[in-house]
Amino acid sequence: MSNFDTIIKSEKPVLIDFFATWCGPCKMLGPVLKEVKDSLGDRVSIIKIDVDKNQQISSQYQVRGVPTMILFQNGKQLWRQSGVLSKEEIIKIILEKSNK
Repeated sequence: MSNFDTIIKSEKPVLIDFFATWCGPCKMLGPVLKEVKDSLGDRVSIIKIDVDKNQQISSQYQVRGVPTMILFQNGKQLWRQSGVLSKEEIIKIILEKSNK
């Protein structure tokens, strides 16, 4: 994840999903995020980060529970929440919080 800072500085909104392979709710969120990406297409980037393999980034953003989603745009954190949300809720948040 050496290019993490470059990724979150994108003008396009970037939704980061901090997850763990052993986490049940994380497994539920995966297909929901695929549907979000299918709906929004190129208007958003969705990146999954395994907290066990990327402990430095997880620690930097104080991710204490999984799944945690953080929305970035132009290097700024626009929103963050832990837990599973519906496709509709996530799309609404991305569209409201970003300038897309």
